[in-house]
Amino acid sequence: MLDEIAKAGRYLGQSMRLMVGMPEYSTYVTHMEETHPDEPMMSYEEFFRERQEARYGANGKVGRCC
Repeated sequence: MLDEIAKAGRYLGQSMRLMVGMPEYSTYVTHMEETHPDEPMMSYEEFFRERQEARYGANGKVGRCC
């Protein structure tokens, strides 16, 4: 029962991050290890910053009218 609650919590957290456009760092790490093992991997902080800039722009302002 406790395992099921923990699993549901992980899925909820993952779903919420995806809803706001924040992909999972663990998915990125797995992708890099499997498909680009010779390339450097971003730290969590670099990954987070890069994803924020990709979504909101480097200046923090949304580049759309609505």
